Amino acid sequence: MGWLFRPARPAGPLARGLRRLASPRFYLRGMIVVALGGLVLVPTIADLVNAGMKTVSSAQGDCRIIRVVDGDTVSLICPEDGMVSARIQGFDTPEKYAPQCLAEFVAAERASWALRTMIQKADRIALTQDGTDRYGRSLVRLELDGVDVARLMIRAGHGRQYSGGLRGTWCG
Repeated sequence: MGWLFRPARPAGPLARGLRRLASPRFYLRGMIVVALGGLVLVPTIADLVNAGMKTVSSAQGDCRIIRVVDGDTVSLICPEDGMVSARIQGFDTPEKYAPQCLAEFVAAERASWALRTMIQKADRIALTQDGTDRYGRSLVRLELDGVDVARLMIRAGHGRQYSGGLRGTWCG
């Protein structure tokens, strides 16, 4: 009768592996890793590629767009000013960092990728600085191949015309 009450052998590597594959936690962790990679790593790499390949001509010299923050805000590095956050004038896009609903966040991601793609495809990029806003960001006009980015983003459906004042909602 002693054989009935003896401790079980520890599970081997195969049994542990099969248990791990059957566990929902395994798949949840995988989805979290994929989501973080898609929302953080991929855009960062895309921005670095753009920064390495594209120069932006401006009155301060040749700048580089080192990061697309959201559909209407970029981070620049310029010889005279150093690193600067810049708000592109003439249009408004959904908020990425303080969305009021999931639809606004998704639209903001689409707008960010649209701007990244437009910058990547452009042969000539020009920037005109026009003061600063209340958050300390430089206000800029950005042209890609001679066309205002505001016009391109509005035409593509990623933004709407904006020249200050109250902003409408992107939800519902």
